[in-house]
Amino acid sequence: MELVRVAAAVSRRPDTAAPTEPGSRTAEAIRAAHVARTIAELTEADRACPGADAVASTGGPFAQVALVKGNRGPAEESGGAAMSGEDGEALDKALEALGFDPARSFRTLSRPEPGLDPESCAQRLRLQLEAVDPEVVLALDEEAADDVSRAFGIAALVIGKPTRALGRTLLAVRGFEASLHDDARKRRVWAELKTIARS
Repeated sequence: MELVRVAAAVSRRPDTAAPTEPGSRTAEAIRAAHVARTIAELTEADRACPGADAVASTGGPFAQVALVKGNRGPAEESGGAAMSGEDGEALDKALEALGFDPARSFRTLSRPEPGLDPESCAQRLRLQLEAVDPEVVLALDEEAADDVSRAFGIAALVIGKPTRALGRTLLAVRGFEASLHDDARKRRVWAELKTIARS
C-alpha cells in the first residue's frame, strides 16, 4: 500500500474534512485519526494474503468508488501501482463523466500475483473495501467480478447489472483495459458503466 500517496491525497482534499469547523484543530485531529486507522486497516488487509502487496494499491481513505482490476496489465507488469497506466487515465475520464470525483477513488488488484490463494485474496479484498468504505465498487473485468463476488459472499455478479450488497452498489464490466483499443468493446463497456451514473 502506498501510504505516503494515501496521506498526501487526503491532505490536499478539502472535502475530506471532519464535520466540524473547517480548519479547526478538532477537524484536523479527527481527519488524521481516520487516515491513520484506514492505513493500518489496509496494511492489515495485505497481511491476509502474503505476496498481494507486490502491486501497490492507491487512493485515499475517503473513497466514493473502489476500482478493482483482476490481473496485472502492462503498467503493473512494469512495476507501476494499480491502474497507473493508460487504463487509469481512461478511468479518471470515465469517473468524471459518471459524476464521481476521480480523486476520491481507491484502486487495487484482486490478483496482483499469479498463484495466490483465492480465498486469501478474497479476504484481503473484503478487508480493503471495508477499510475505505466506498459507495460503489467497480469490478473492471471478469476476474475481478469473480473476486468481488467471493469477497462479499454473494452469487456471481452479472456483467452490466448493478447489485446491492452490504450497503454498497457493485457493478462488473467486461474488460475495461482490454476495451481501450477496440471501439466496439469500448462502447459496450461504457454502456455497462452508465448504469451507475449519477443523475
